[in-house]
Amino acid sequence: MGLFLKNINLKGKTALITGATKGLGRGTAQAIAQAGGNVIAIGRNQIELNSLGKIIKKLRVKYVSFNCDVNNFNRIKSFISKLKKLDILVNNAGTNIPESFLNVKKSSLETLLNVNTKSAFNIAQLCANQIIKLKRKQGSIINISSIFGLVAGQKRSVYSMTKFGIEGLTKGMALDLAKYNIRVNSVCPNIVLTPRTKKYFADKKYNKYVKESTPINKVVTVSDVATAVAFLASDSSSMITGSSIVIDGGWTAK
Repeated sequence: MGLFLKNINLKGKTALITGATKGLGRGTAQAIAQAGGNVIAIGRNQIELNSLGKIIKKLRVKYVSFNCDVNNFNRIKSFISKLKKLDILVNNAGTNIPESFLNVKKSSLETLLNVNTKSAFNIAQLCANQIIKLKRKQGSIINISSIFGLVAGQKRSVYSMTKFGIEGLTKGMALDLAKYNIRVNSVCPNIVLTPRTKKYFADKKYNKYVKESTPINKVVTVSDVATAVAFLASDSSSMITGSSIVIDGGWTAK
C-alpha cells in the first residue's frame, strides 16, 4: 500500500456558495475557482456579485450569480431546482448580533435563527436533493460554523445556539446522506479578519486580546478558512464526513 498525495482539484465540479459577496464567502468562491471549480454565487449585493464575477472569470471557470436573500425560500427553491450541475454547497451566509442573554431582543433571536440555522437547513436540503436528482457521483456540503458552535462566548448565547445547531445538523446530515455519497462537514473558525471585522481589529486592545487568547498568536485570515473549505470540497477529503475542521490557532484546545 502506497501513500498518494492529491492536489486540491475541483475541475469539472460546480459549487454553490451563499453569502458570497464579502469576507469568507467571497474568499471561498475565489479559492474554489482557483482549484478549477465553477462557481454559483448567492448574495444580496449585485454590485459585489458582479465584482466577484470579474475575478472568477479571469480564472477561466464558469460563474453564475443570483441576487437573493437566503431567507427567501421560494426564490431559492426555484433557482436551485433549475440547476443543471451541482456538486458542492458552501453554506456560508450568517450573521451575529452581540447581546447579553438577559437583553436579547426578540427581533435579534428571530434574525439569527432564520439566517444562521433555518436558511442553512433549507438550502442544504434543497441542494442535497438536487445533487441526488442530477445523479452526480458524489457531493460535498460544507457548513460554515464557528468555534462558538463548540464553546461559549460572552454576548453570544443566541449565536452559539445557532452554531451548536449547525454542528448537530452537520453530523445528522452526514449520516443520512452517506448512502448517496454526499459528504457533510463543517468549518469552525475563530474570529476572522474580514472587511466586516476590520474595524474591531483596528482597536489595539481587541487585537491584543484575540492574539493573546490564541496560542499560535495570530489572527485567522479568510485564506485560512477558504483553503480548508476547498480541501473539504475536493476528492482529497473523500473519507471525511460528519467532521469539523477547527481553525482557531489552538483557542479551543486550552
